[in-house]
Amino acid sequence: GKKSLHQKVVDELKHYYNGFHLLWIDTKVAARMVWRLLHGQVLTRRERRRLLRTCADLFRLVPFLVFVIVPFMEFLLPVFLKLFPEMLPSTFETESKKEEKQKKKLSAKLELAKFLQETVAEMAKRNKADTG
Repeated sequence: GKKSLHQKVVDELKHYYNGFHLLWIDTKVAARMVWRLLHGQVLTRRERRRLLRTCADLFRLVPFLVFVIVPFMEFLLPVFLKLFPEMLPSTFETESKKEEKQKKKLSAKLELAKFLQETVAEMAKRNKADTG
């Protein structure tokens, strides 16, 4: 069904509240990881990836906050998100955006696999012709 304007606004506010809350949690976890690094402990691969993602999210938050702080600039946010889709921190992504990214990655991997398969087949033909 169609949502009323009030419901859409409430949903958007919940979305941004949850995004900031998740970013806060990620920041606290990342601070603990940095503390561990400073004391000579080694991070696992997963922890290192999470730390890098959180740092990137914090750097992406700076231009995003400009839209939140400057009055009426939030109306331009959809335009800038269309121009710069990676501008939002990862905690603010919707499920549809995550699925879209996964589909793009999968299609790129399939294209690469197809290319490699064709290359191997071509090499096999040349090898067969050389030996035959």
